[in-house]
Amino acid sequence: MGSTRILVFAGSIRRGALSGRLAACAAAELASQGATVTAISLKDYELPIYNGDLEKDEGVPENAKRLAREIVKNQGVFIATPEYNNSVPPLLKNAIDWVSRIKPSEVPYRDRVYGIGSSAAGPVGGARALIDLRKIVMPGLGGIVIPEKVEVGLAAEAFDEQNRLMAPALANLLKALCANLIAVASRIAA
Repeated sequence: MGSTRILVFAGSIRRGALSGRLAACAAAELASQGATVTAISLKDYELPIYNGDLEKDEGVPENAKRLAREIVKNQGVFIATPEYNNSVPPLLKNAIDWVSRIKPSEVPYRDRVYGIGSSAAGPVGGARALIDLRKIVMPGLGGIVIPEKVEVGLAAEAFDEQNRLMAPALANLLKALCANLIAVASRIAA
């Protein structure tokens, strides 16, 4: 059996986004633990704001189907989210909403294993966004979310120039999360 395939992306596409730095850090850690990592940007999957009338008239956009196919190619997914107004950003929620509208018989994106992390400029580290992300991924994508999570507070100062976490405790949390994501994904998802 080959190495476990993990998709990694951030919930923000802003230049220099802290969630992008966390996604890069997680991708490097997953690769160092032997996973085959595919890192993407939601910028490459531009989607209109979800609207039931638009879906009825035009169907699910091709970019949502492309994103679902990326999920299918992998056994696990790591999502790094920022925190906007105590929740996930609209870009990430909208992407999940559109993918959730695809019939699993068309693109079988369900039953993948997810690891989640957050980053925020404030001291809480995006913890509130992770609560909502877990609630969205489980029913919306039919995802299995592992219990480990990483919350990076004061994230503007948390990474070195190579996007590595400088605090040993946070680096160890991410290492454990990645190890469990690989282990569970390799057992559950085909």
